[in-house]
Amino acid sequence: MIRPLLLLAAAAVTTQGSAPAVHLNQIGFLPDAPKRAVVADPAAAPLAWSLVDARGKQVARGMTSVYGNDAASGDHVHRVDLSTVRTPGSYRLLIGDTSRPVVVGERVFAPLKYAALNYFYQTRAGIPIEARYAGGPQWARPAGHPHEIAPCFAGADERGNVWPGCGYTLDVTGGWYDAGDQGKYVVNGGIALWTLQNLYENGGDRSAFADGHARLPEAGNGINDLLDEARWEMRFLLAMQVPDGQRIAVPVGPQPRGAKLVFTTIDAGGMAHHKVADREWTPLPTPPASDPQPRLLFPPSTAATLNLAATAAQCARIWRAVDPAFSQRCLTAAERAYAAASRNPEVFAPETFTGSGSYGDTHLADEWYWATAELFATTGKPAYGDALRRMPAFSADVEEPNWASVAALGTVTLASVPGALPAADASRQRALIVAAADRFLAEEQRTGYQLPFAAAGYTWGSNAVILNRAIILALAHRFTGEARYRAGVVDAMDYILGRNPLDQSFVTGFGRNTVRNPHHRFWAHSLDPKLPGPPPGVLSGGPNSTAMSDDIARTMKGHCAPQRCWRDDIHAFALNEVAINWNAPLLWVAAYLDTPVRGAAATPRSGNP
Repeated sequence: MIRPLLLLAAAAVTTQGSAPAVHLNQIGFLPDAPKRAVVADPAAAPLAWSLVDARGKQVARGMTSVYGNDAASGDHVHRVDLSTVRTPGSYRLLIGDTSRPVVVGERVFAPLKYAALNYFYQTRAGIPIEARYAGGPQWARPAGHPHEIAPCFAGADERGNVWPGCGYTLDVTGGWYDAGDQGKYVVNGGIALWTLQNLYENGGDRSAFADGHARLPEAGNGINDLLDEARWEMRFLLAMQVPDGQRIAVPVGPQPRGAKLVFTTIDAGGMAHHKVADREWTPLPTPPASDPQPRLLFPPSTAATLNLAATAAQCARIWRAVDPAFSQRCLTAAERAYAAASRNPEVFAPETFTGSGSYGDTHLADEWYWATAELFATTGKPAYGDALRRMPAFSADVEEPNWASVAALGTVTLASVPGALPAADASRQRALIVAAADRFLAEEQRTGYQLPFAAAGYTWGSNAVILNRAIILALAHRFTGEARYRAGVVDAMDYILGRNPLDQSFVTGFGRNTVRNPHHRFWAHSLDPKLPGPPPGVLSGGPNSTAMSDDIARTMKGHCAPQRCWRDDIHAFALNEVAINWNAPLLWVAAYLDTPVRGAAATPRSGNP
């Protein structure tokens, strides 16, 4: 087992007087990849730099390239390109009185990908988290919410709407806790699960996750570790499906904001409950096993149902040759869910509950497209194909995905799964992805820190936005073989790992200056010394200049450049929370970068272990 790269934590950084601020990837560079640093310094003229090896011998030197003022960071920026250095080793970058460590190595991302995967084990519900799998006794904990047999929410919500509940309970033990709280959400679980399943199906070297390569209790079962972890969440999503024959009163269609909800009784069989979560918010800190709140099923929604249909259809395709019985279970659930959503196309999750996130979404064209694409790629049924071609997303521009905007997931599936579409149609889907990658790359030149994201404002979970763009860039590289797309992926990861104005690695345990106090109810040592800090491999949501809703963020609003609107504080949930749908692209991109380049792969393999 490769251990996480913590060795850089001891590397000293020396600054004297008005020494330039030098920012770069704090864990290292691949020999054949771009190696860039950014210097924040007011000098209008280029600055001299040199790179020396471990013996102090100069191996490269040059002058910075002056970019100038950068709105996103508030810095006056210079750039340094070290890409000519390809020999693995430890170096130091010297600029004026500043010295920075530089590592070049073949496998610098291998520890990160395994740590990013281990995050999902550590956030499992329903079983004890054991020291031998979690990386140490400090992260061991008793099972949270074991034997979770939950009733439906009944009674008044926080706005006075009276919900009648339902006449059944569901055993929803297991799955992943979503974020810093202990809710379990189908809509956010959906995109996170899809990303892990896609990494197995479409991500390159799946042998890196062969049975026993990761720290998991399923080791030795003969199943790929990615699939073991994905199945933990898939089983939870399957458990959230409403039994056949159940009629439930829910609000249907758009309802006036703030007004009393109007309920309609529907045939809810086959739909998916939106979430299972606490009745009221628990305070910080509250370890999962100490959660005193009642656990409740919250009403089904069309969005959750389509997330289930999409991921279960993807599951059926992936598991077909691995575990045919589980594959068939997934396919049956997927088609039941799709039929149920077709009967109930406008059941929206209301924002009227406390104790958990709402994940409300009333624009579901993207969910319909994603679910239809997955079912068509798995079954080939003409009805799904006909529906797919009538949807605008089949030919629309691709944007990076997030939990509320999932059309890109369908496009990736249609572009990548062999035989999903005729060759000409599949080529057009790949062209949409490449065109998106071109747009993202064009944004690099509008950012001083040279990353494929040039928005004027940074959103909640901006680090995941950047990493999901990196997935699109990685796919463009696979489809075309053009190195510039892989360079864009490197730029995105460099930003996450320290090439940013905060000189901050946003991944716990990786780099010289890492996140230590994410918003989390168990990794809460800053509030209770008996509790641990975060394990390695956990991604902070990152800078957020547009939805600064916590007490920490509110004090910063209007006083920080977008890339500087962040703080390593457990109370800063809008800036420093963690989430399964954020760690999933971190895992995907780290695994991609750890896979040797062997040229373009326009039609990745699918289905076999």
